Amino acid sequence: MTPLTAELKQQAFAQGFDAVGICGPNDIPKAAGRLEAFLDSNFHGQMDWMARRQQWRGNPSALWPEARSVVMLAESYAPDSDPLESINRTDRATISVYARNRDYHKIVKQRLKRLGRWLLDREPGCEIKVFVDTAPVMEKPLGEAAGLGWQGKHTNLVSRKLGNWFFLGALFTTAELSKDEAEQDHCGSCRRCLDICPTDAFPAPYRLDSRKCISYLTIEHKGEVDEPLRSKIGNRIFGCDDCLAVCPWNKFASKARDVRYHARSELVDAGLGSLARLDDAGFRELFRGGPVRRIGRDRFIRNVLYAIGNSGDANLLSAAETLKNDPDPAVADAAEWAASRLAEANRKADDSATIRAFDDLP
Repeated sequence: MTPLTAELKQQAFAQGFDAVGICGPNDIPKAAGRLEAFLDSNFHGQMDWMARRQQWRGNPSALWPEARSVVMLAESYAPDSDPLESINRTDRATISVYARNRDYHKIVKQRLKRLGRWLLDREPGCEIKVFVDTAPVMEKPLGEAAGLGWQGKHTNLVSRKLGNWFFLGALFTTAELSKDEAEQDHCGSCRRCLDICPTDAFPAPYRLDSRKCISYLTIEHKGEVDEPLRSKIGNRIFGCDDCLAVCPWNKFASKARDVRYHARSELVDAGLGSLARLDDAGFRELFRGGPVRRIGRDRFIRNVLYAIGNSGDANLLSAAETLKNDPDPAVADAAEWAASRLAEANRKADDSATIRAFDDLP
């Protein structure tokens, strides 16, 4: 390892990153083919941006030909409790762990920029570019090539030190740095992440059909969600952590150090009824500074209504009824669906009560 590489890694930890690894821009030769197969299968759904910049995404050298090294950095956002516990509280909302506080894009990019400024001062004449999930960069294959972890059967990066609760950032540079060895696959015969998926979104290990993924459906998918999938969403109103939460490598994860990733109490146990009453201003205020805000009030309320329809809670029927005439077609459709589901649940409950009453007659 060169002195520059060693100093860079020390600086990365000093900036608050939990892991750092280095690879070259040409160290993911299989990425382009896998991306092409993903797109050819239409697994990207409405995410047309994945196809528009396919050449850059599959080949980092095409994105910036002058780059000589790619520094991959990981930052933990691990929770201190089981995020699946909220799944059974059907009158409450479940928000993905990463979205329960501040937007990680800004936090990670700030750290990357500080690290980049250090490198520019340390190595005059070199150039840098930093990326956090918003550019055509395949962070997970690069993270594997840099030794941070391996892409598990759920397609997310898994680390033997951090589990799979971590964000990724990339720093491309023209500086020549020492490379790390790529990480090997340590999933073995485990398939917990595949078996727990509520919508069977994995057609095979290491392959994800986004069109069935609850994270995609609640965040990226615009308009109405296909009815057969709505009941499987449960009370997940933004993202899904099921496949991440059951990974056995999480036993090595420790709670996120940055308090900006710690869950806000009002986003852990939020009632579906109160969320359904949010107007645009209320929605923006509640999720100010967080990633949920980017999907907008309409898509968010659509998700809340799907959760209400799945709750079986008669007390939430009025919330659904109120939104039947919402200006947004997807919201109005979701309200109709939720009200119908709750009315049917109430009817079945009344029928059961009647049967029990007859059974109790002398």
